[in-house]
Amino acid sequence: MTQIISPFQILATDGKARRGKLYTKHGVINTPVFMPVATQGCVKALTDEDLRNVGAECLLSNTYHLFLRPTADFLANMGGLHKFMNWDRSILTDSGGFQVYSLSQFRKITEEGVWFKSHHDGSKHFFTPESVIEAEQKIGSDIWTCLDMLIPAQSKKADAKKALELTKRWAERAVKKYHSIVPQQIVKNEDGSFTVPHSLIFGIIQGAIYDDLRKDASQTMAKLPLHGFCIGGLSVGETREEMNFALTHTTPYLPPEKPRYLMGLGTPQEILDCIAHGVDMFDCVWPTRVARNGQVMTRNGKLNIKNLAYRNDTKPLEEGCDCFTCKHYSRAYLSHLFRCGELTSHRLLSIHNIRFLTRLMQDTRTAIEQGVFAKFKEEVDKAYK
Repeated sequence: MTQIISPFQILATDGKARRGKLYTKHGVINTPVFMPVATQGCVKALTDEDLRNVGAECLLSNTYHLFLRPTADFLANMGGLHKFMNWDRSILTDSGGFQVYSLSQFRKITEEGVWFKSHHDGSKHFFTPESVIEAEQKIGSDIWTCLDMLIPAQSKKADAKKALELTKRWAERAVKKYHSIVPQQIVKNEDGSFTVPHSLIFGIIQGAIYDDLRKDASQTMAKLPLHGFCIGGLSVGETREEMNFALTHTTPYLPPEKPRYLMGLGTPQEILDCIAHGVDMFDCVWPTRVARNGQVMTRNGKLNIKNLAYRNDTKPLEEGCDCFTCKHYSRAYLSHLFRCGELTSHRLLSIHNIRFLTRLMQDTRTAIEQGVFAKFKEEVDKAYK
């Protein structure tokens, strides 16, 4: 297979940390980037306006969930997911491999693909590497991912190797299908930017926490005509040390001119760990999930709005934060809403948490440009110990 141009521009480096731009048909994604999770075409409790206001440049949606409801065909008839959800920036779709893995009692894996039952109504469906690409085409996302087989990070090596070999074969089939339906018309402009008229494809790297498997997976994916790489099989129960170990045997074997996306990671310390290994993109439900439990992220560490100390606190959640929540409401009011069970508290705390992560990524990009990323990372680590 012939290698292809990846529309990724690296503007600065500091150690292995990279500051770049990924161009898609819906605009530019500045990296490192955190992508809020809009699993079913919506980030929980938030509107498209909220997401634009917090600075989100790319959302993550899920092929499995959208395939089942409202269905990929429905979205195609509605003009695609962007139009359906009123979102004019980039969308990346996860292939659904994690969801199929998590529903182990409802699925059967074969060489051809995966049989699974809908968790909605029990109806039976079949995913193949080719059908997932077709579904993503109907959804109309900017970045498509290949179907993969995920297993727990601590799985036996023989099981991890078997899953990896299947993922590699599926990736070859997915890439072949992608190139049969998507023309290659990416143009590199004189200023280093790119014109991208079509969707991109990322392959998924598995291998659990085994160094040789991670290296094998990385080297195999690096040879395929992909625009970027997803690092899968991490943030699924392994320790921080195990995750870092796996990354030391992954990113060095990937071509530097293509973006790397670590799937399902959202805590500040872990994100910065991965950036230090040369990872560029992240997503996670964590900031909105903990917001619904009253947990707030700030540059000085976490706070829980349920605590008694905040019931009479007139300060914003975080001094100096420019989010809608911090500019308009006090900790006392947010504490009151949360303790009363008002759903508005979920929205307001989620706005702040996602804005915190987008600001963290902005500050990270600046730190890389200025050559002070290590110092910046150390300061965040101290706040979140």
